[in-house]
Amino acid sequence: MVAFTAKQIGIGGISLSEEWKTRRERIAELIKDNALSPSEIAKIMEMRVKDVLEDLKHIASSQKYGKLMVMPARCKKCGYQFRPEIKIPKKCPKCHSTWIEEPKFKILTKF
Repeated sequence: MVAFTAKQIGIGGISLSEEWKTRRERIAELIKDNALSPSEIAKIMEMRVKDVLEDLKHIASSQKYGKLMVMPARCKKCGYQFRPEIKIPKKCPKCHSTWIEEPKFKILTKF
C-alpha cells in the first residue's frame, strides 16, 4: 500500500507535486521563468526535440498556461530573422547557411 501526503494529491488548494504534473505542465513551468529553445527543453526534460515542438504547439493553443511568446530563429551568419513559428528552420533562405540560432519560447502569465 502506498501512502500519499496532502501536498502530493493536491488537497486543500495545495498544488500537485512534480511527479503528478503532465509533461506539458512541466514544460510550461520551465518556460515561465526562462526563455528556452526546444533543444534546451528537450535536454532538461530528457525527451526528443520533435516531441517538445509538438507539446509547444499544444501549449500555444491552450489558454490554461498563459500566452506563449516566440522569439524567432535567426541566421548567425547574415542575421536574417525568421518568422516567429513553432519549428526549427534548417537553413537560411537569404545566405543558405545552416548556422541557425533556434527560436526561444517563454510563457507570459496573466496577472
